[in-house]
Amino acid sequence: MATVDLGKISFTQKGTWNSGTAYVSKDVVQYTDDNETSSYVAVASSTNQAPSTNGTVNTSYWALFAKGATVGSTNEGVWDIATAYQKNAVVQYTDSGTVSTFLAVADSTGETPSTGGTVNSSYWQLIAKGTDSAGLSWQSTIVTGTTLTALAGNGYWIDTSSNACTVTLPASASVGDTIEFVDYARTWGTNSITINQNSLNFQGQTSPNPEYNTFGQSVRIVYSGATQGWIPTSDDDVTYETAVFYNAEYLLIAGGASGGVGIGGNREGAGGGGAGGYRNSYASETSGRNSSTETPANLQQGTTYTITVGGGGATKSSASVGNGNDGDDSSISGSGLVTITSIGGGGGGEDDVNGNVGGSGGGAGPQASPGGSGTANQGFDGGDGVTPSAGGGGGGGASANGAASPPYGGAGGNGLSSSITGSAVTRAGGGGGSGHAGNGAGGSGGGGAGGQNQSPALNAIAGSTNTGGGGGGGVLNISAGAAGGSGVVILRVATSNYSGTTTGSPTVSVSGSDTILTYTGSGSYTA
Repeated sequence: MATVDLGKISFTQKGTWNSGTAYVSKDVVQYTDDNETSSYVAVASSTNQAPSTNGTVNTSYWALFAKGATVGSTNEGVWDIATAYQKNAVVQYTDSGTVSTFLAVADSTGETPSTGGTVNSSYWQLIAKGTDSAGLSWQSTIVTGTTLTALAGNGYWIDTSSNACTVTLPASASVGDTIEFVDYARTWGTNSITINQNSLNFQGQTSPNPEYNTFGQSVRIVYSGATQGWIPTSDDDVTYETAVFYNAEYLLIAGGASGGVGIGGNREGAGGGGAGGYRNSYASETSGRNSSTETPANLQQGTTYTITVGGGGATKSSASVGNGNDGDDSSISGSGLVTITSIGGGGGGEDDVNGNVGGSGGGAGPQASPGGSGTANQGFDGGDGVTPSAGGGGGGGASANGAASPPYGGAGGNGLSSSITGSAVTRAGGGGGSGHAGNGAGGSGGGGAGGQNQSPALNAIAGSTNTGGGGGGGVLNISAGAAGGSGVVILRVATSNYSGTTTGSPTVSVSGSDTILTYTGSGSYTA
C-alpha cells in the first residue's frame, strides 16, 4: 500500500468566505448557508463563487470540508415584503387583525407568512399565535408618496406636505381587521388623503371613496363584515367625510285657491279658484304648464330636508263680494339643495275683477278679462269672464286653462295624472266658476264645482283635500267661495337608500324596489 505523507499536504485557512476575494486550490473558508456554518476547501480557482446555495455544494469550485451545526434563529422583527429571509429567520406578521410570530422553513422574498388565517407552509411555520390587533404595528417609514397600499394590523404616519395621497385598502378583510392613519405633518387640510375602498364597503357605501382633509386628523378603521365594511372607530369627524348623494323623485303640489264671490243677479257669479302649482319629476311624467319635466332632487346622506305642504285658500264668505284667497306654497328645502317650490293657486275673481295669478290662475269674474296667469311649468291660466254679463271663468288646472264663462260659469281646467305612488292618480284640477243660471264643473283632479244663483240655488264645492284642487266660485248671500284643497308632497327613493328617519308622519309604502313617502302635512326627511 502506498504511504501518504500528510505533512506534505498544505491547506491555507482564509476565514469567512468573501465574494470579492480570489481563492485558489486548497484554500479553506467558512460559509453560512441555510443558517448552517460549514467549512469548505477550494478545488479550483474562483472569485465570487459561493461554496453552497440552499444546501447544494458548488462542486465546480469547492468541496465540503467539515459540516457545521445549524445557526440559531434570528429575530428579524416585522415581516417586510422586500426583505430576503433565510431559513430559521423569525418574524412578526399581522393577518386578519392578529399579530403572530412565524419561523422561516425555507429562504424566501415576498412570501407572506399567512393569508386569511392560512399559514404559507412552504416557507413559514407558525410558532406563536397572537391575540388581536389592539397593538398595531406602527411603520417606521413615513409615507410621503402619492400612493400607499395598506395592510391590516398596521399603523401609518402619512406626510402630505408635498402631495395628496391615495390609500388603497386590502381587497379582502376579516372581521376585526384594523388599520390606522395619522396626519404626520398636520397637512391633510392642504393635501388630503383619499381612501380607495378596493371593492369593499366603507360605512355601508361602495362609493364615493372617502376623503380626509382636516389638519391633524387621525383615522382608525375596523372591518365589521360585508354589510357595513370598514367603519371608523376614530376619525375626528361625526359624519362620512365625503358626501354621499342619491336622487329622490318627487311630486310637489301646492294648496289650491278658493273661489271668489260675485254680486249675483244679472251680474252673475265669480271665478273659480286656481289649482295649486304642480311639479313632478317621476319617470319623465310631465309637470304642469308647457309639459315640462322636472329634475329629481339630489339629496345628501345625513342631511335633514324640510317638507312643507301648502294649505288650501280659506273659504271666501258669502257675506261680501271679493276675490278668493290664494293657496299656500309647498316646498322641499335643505342644506345644499336649491329649494323646490310649488306656488299656491290664484284666487277666483269677483264681479268685474280679474282672477289672481298663482300656480294655476284663478278664473276671472263676470265682464272681466283675462283670468289669472298660471306659473311657468306649474299650471295654466284661469278662464276669462266674458261680456255681456255671464258667470265667472273656471280656475286653471295642471293640464289646461279654465274655461271662459258664457253662458254660465266656466269649468275648471283639468289636473294631471301621476303614478309616482305605484297607482295613477289625477290631482290639481281647477275650481268651476259660479253663475246665475248655471255653474261650472270642477276640473278633474279635485277641482270643486261653482255655485249657482238661480233656483235651485247651489253652493260651491271645495277643492279636494291633498290634491291642490281649486274651490268653486260663490254668489253673494247664497254661496261662499269654496275653499281650495290642501297640497301634497310625495317622495320616491330607492329602498336601498331609504333612511327611515322622518317627522310629520308621512304614509310610507313600497312599489317595486322603491319606497314612497306621502306627506299630507308638513314634516321632514333625513336622507
